[in-house]
Amino acid sequence: MLLEAREAPACVARQLAHDALAYDDFGELLRSESPQSLLTIARGSSDHAAHYAAYLIMARLGRLVTSLPMSLVTLYQSQIACKSLACFAFSQSGQSPDLVEPTRYFRKCEAITACFVNAAESPLAQAAQWVFPLHAGREQSVAATKSFIAQLVAGARVVAAWQGNDDLSRALHALPDVLSRAATIDWSLAVPQLMDAERLFVIGRGLGLPVAQEAALKFKETCGIQAEAFSGAEVQHGPMALIDEGYPLLIFAPRGPAQAGLLALAAAMRERGANVLLAAPEGTPGSMLPICATASEDLDAISMVQSFYPLVEALSRARGFDPDRPPHLNKVTRTS
Repeated sequence: MLLEAREAPACVARQLAHDALAYDDFGELLRSESPQSLLTIARGSSDHAAHYAAYLIMARLGRLVTSLPMSLVTLYQSQIACKSLACFAFSQSGQSPDLVEPTRYFRKCEAITACFVNAAESPLAQAAQWVFPLHAGREQSVAATKSFIAQLVAGARVVAAWQGNDDLSRALHALPDVLSRAATIDWSLAVPQLMDAERLFVIGRGLGLPVAQEAALKFKETCGIQAEAFSGAEVQHGPMALIDEGYPLLIFAPRGPAQAGLLALAAAMRERGANVLLAAPEGTPGSMLPICATASEDLDAISMVQSFYPLVEALSRARGFDPDRPPHLNKVTRTS
């Protein structure tokens, strides 16, 4: 897991060196067709990457994006309207029937179908009209790392191509060097803080929320911690009742419109006595986990998760787990 996480900068560089014309052509298609409905199709870590792409599309392009409950197609046989619809499927293996079958259905109904997949010859790739390989190379660890980061980058590339945004494209091409630095940032101060944790909230908002969701999943699968992800707004409703003296909170506060509220939340929770681990740009008061800034604040979440992965891998080992082989899990999951 650790080795593969550290390979992510090279994987991103490799991806950015490929398929530029395909992304440009896809962006031109999206501009000309102007789909009014958009769906993402994904599970697990890939679903978190899909949420990041969806938020970026909604924020930058003003199009609403829905995460498809796949059982509508695979179990309930719902005849979903496909007029002016675009579907984006995200997967590492491209093997799961509940991604393949909806993609095949939507393509048959003449929707725009695209997949972002590490296995370019997989059933999912065969089902979709547009195929964008992640170029992450073989990923052996059950816990996804480099493929997740590659999916985040692929989603941002679609948005840059759709918008025709040269600034975002330039920021993406500067990303490998930033990720190389982010991979070496030391977040190990958090390990003793979480050594004995049985439960944990991971908090983000906006483009940081999908990374919070990914972090919570990694805490579950590699560390055996009952971690739950919440937005900085949502946690102040029902979940707030659980936060008492010593309750551990990991708060992601990268640059952007959501940062001020997240920093205020971190300060308020410290006053309550919670054990707050704050990830924020270097120099932010109260931050012990520095975030390496990218050339666009919309990409800071990618840098943030690059720094997070070595932390969770180290915590897993410190707690006596094997992060490469989480119990009861397989690399490829086939659900229907």
